[in-house]
Amino acid sequence: MHSPVLTRRTFAASALLAPLPMTAFSQAWPARPIRLVVPFPAGGGTDIIAREVANKTTGLTKWNFVIENKPGSGGNLGIENIAKSPADGYNLVLGQTSNLAINPSLYSKLPYDPVKDLTPVALIGSSPLLVVVAANSPFRTLADVVAAAKAKPGSINYATSGNGTVAHLATELFQRESNVKLTHIPYKGASQGLNDVIGGNVEIYVSSVTTLLGYIKNGKVRPLAVTSAKRSDDLPQVPTIAESGYKDFEAVTWFGLLGPARLPAEITKQLNAELNKTLRADDLRTKLESQGLEITPGTPEQFAKLIRDDIVKWGKVVKESGAKID
Repeated sequence: MHSPVLTRRTFAASALLAPLPMTAFSQAWPARPIRLVVPFPAGGGTDIIAREVANKTTGLTKWNFVIENKPGSGGNLGIENIAKSPADGYNLVLGQTSNLAINPSLYSKLPYDPVKDLTPVALIGSSPLLVVVAANSPFRTLADVVAAAKAKPGSINYATSGNGTVAHLATELFQRESNVKLTHIPYKGASQGLNDVIGGNVEIYVSSVTTLLGYIKNGKVRPLAVTSAKRSDDLPQVPTIAESGYKDFEAVTWFGLLGPARLPAEITKQLNAELNKTLRADDLRTKLESQGLEITPGTPEQFAKLIRDDIVKWGKVVKESGAKID
C-alpha cells in the first residue's frame, strides 16, 4: 500500500536532484587519466606535439594523460575513434588541417563529420611550409620558378610526401594564384623526395619547416619562400609567398585538441583554459617553436570557425586539383 507513495517520493527526489550529476561530474573531473589519441605513428611531428603538451599540462595541473597512437587512413582512423567515443571528458584527439579540413573533400567516404561529430577544444598552433630547391639549383627566387614554368608549362616537377597532403594542395593553390602548371611527384615520406631534389631528379620540394630546417642549415637545400602569412622566426631571411607577389596567400598546417560531439560545456571550458595556460609556459613555447610551430592559443569558438573556414578553402583546392582518395 505504501509503495506508490515511495515511488512518487523517489521521482520527486530524482527531479530535485536532476541538475546535480553534471555539476558533481564536472567538479570531480578528471577523476582518472585522460586518453589522448594521436592519429599518426609515434615519433612523428604530431606525436611530439601531443606528448610535449600533455607532459607540460600534467606538470601544471596534475592531470594524467595516456597517449594512444592510432595511425591509418591519413589520420582518419584516430579521428573516427574519438568521434565514436563517450563524450565524458576522457577521450580527446589531436587533429590537424589534413584530417579535419582536407580529408572531408579528399575522401569519397569519410567515417566522421569534423563539424558535427567533434567538439573543438583549443587550437595549439600552426606550422608553415617551405618551398625549397637543391643548393646548386638555378632557381634563386620564386619568381625564377614561375618564369620557367610559364616558359614550359608542366616541365617543372615538385615533390611532396603524398597526394592530398597540405604540401600538395598548398602548391596546387599557388599554381592557381600564379597561373602556372607544375607537375606533382608524390612520395610516401620525406626522405626519398628530399634525396631526389638534392640529387637533381626533382626541381622543387615542399614540406614543413620542421622537416627541412636541418637540410637548410647544412647547405643541402635552398629555401625560396614560406607559405605562412608572416616570415618564420627560424628563417627570417626567407620571404613569404605573399611577399613574393601573391597577396594574402597563406597555407599552414595547424594542430588542435578536440573531443567527441556534445562534450559538456563546463569540461570544454576547463580544458581550454588549462591548455592555454600550458601554451603560455616559456619552456614549452621554446620547445615547440624550435620545431617550427607557432603557438596560437584561443577559444573553442575560434577553433571551430577555423575548421569550418578551412573545409571550404581546401575543398575548392581539392576540387580544382582533381585529387581524390577512395
